Amino acid sequence: MADDPIWRTLRAEAVAVMGRAYAPYSHYRVGAAAAVDDGRIVTGCNVENAAHGVTLCAECGVVSALASSGGGRLTHFVCVGGKGGLVMPCGRCRQLLWEHGGASLLVATPRGIRTMSDVLPDAFDSEDLREAEQ
Repeated sequence: MADDPIWRTLRAEAVAVMGRAYAPYSHYRVGAAAAVDDGRIVTGCNVENAAHGVTLCAECGVVSALASSGGGRLTHFVCVGGKGGLVMPCGRCRQLLWEHGGASLLVATPRGIRTMSDVLPDAFDSEDLREAEQ
């Protein structure tokens, strides 16, 4: 991963945006960055709330940035936390990433680069909803 420029860029962007996280309750800052199929890079950071259940994850910020900057499909994704080490997206965020990157989205994980189909096997998506309508 360290030799590939896209992963170095994404990790640097994730660490930078992590510094802008709003984490007054947990004090655990998280930053995320992803490459889009048109060459853009989108970033997000966690935004906590006193009602802890409505905290926004950094991955949510990435997906929001993707939509608000023109949409597209995510191709590469990195999430960092604490002191800048790689962290795995939570279950809710894995679903968001699947919907906006699909099975082939490449994710940098503590165990190496994995596809979303490895990170979220047997994912539920819009195809399942279409089948249910028939």
